[in-house]
Amino acid sequence: MFLKEAGSGHLVQILNMTELTNPFETLTKVQFQQGEELPDPEYIRKDLLAFPSGESLPRCWLDSHYRDDEVYRH
Repeated sequence: MFLKEAGSGHLVQILNMTELTNPFETLTKVQFQQGEELPDPEYIRKDLLAFPSGESLPRCWLDSHYRDDEVYRH
């Protein structure tokens, strides 16, 4: 899966989908897609990533407490 770094707009390949979708993980392993030779993979904060369209990542991938309000109402 490819996303972009929101600040720079550089395309990154996600190397571990489980890390990306796990709301308890703040970092995910990526490989920047720039230049002829690919740089070594590195970890980046998930909140710095966005979809290529510019849409932010789903809250359920970033916040482990995203449903707390619903749980506390019942």
